[in-house]
Amino acid sequence: MSYDPPRPAGRLLLTPEDREAPARTHRLRRLGLGERPEPALDAFARRLAEFTGAPYAMVNFPDEQRQFYAGLYVPAVAPVVRGDGTSPQVGRALPRDHGFCPHVVARRKALVLEDVRDYPRFAGNPVVDEFGIRSYLGAPLLDGTGLVLGTVSVADVEPRPWGKPGLTAIKEHAAQLVLRLEGLDGSLPY
Repeated sequence: MSYDPPRPAGRLLLTPEDREAPARTHRLRRLGLGERPEPALDAFARRLAEFTGAPYAMVNFPDEQRQFYAGLYVPAVAPVVRGDGTSPQVGRALPRDHGFCPHVVARRKALVLEDVRDYPRFAGNPVVDEFGIRSYLGAPLLDGTGLVLGTVSVADVEPRPWGKPGLTAIKEHAAQLVLRLEGLDGSLPY
């Protein structure tokens, strides 16, 4: 695994290299995914958030430059308020060095972070500071060819004991979604 060089501000980026990004981008374009929000994937993310009790849920399709949340669920009221009284705005796109999904893609397996502060590699991630993320649970969307299309994930602003039940659940949700995505014929089958 290789790492990106330090950012100009001096923070070492520990985002792994993504050698499959060009192939993923090509496959996602053929499936018509990764460039716009998908209401069916938003619904999937909402159900995933409800199932896990997490305030945030995502279906993420990263490419060479960024991550794109074609499916996104965020709470109506942000669970984090900054010192100035404002709440961070969660959008559909993030740089590759934000968040934990790029690690899931590179590892090609699920990632469970019950408290990101317990892992120096992840504690300094920009989403920890900007959005107050304290726990994460994500799994890769592995298609039938073995390519990682993206991730499904949930995140919370509190530490969460996801444990084996959480790991099993996120992997099952990812597998179910891949079956639906591969059955694409121009629209998501929901």
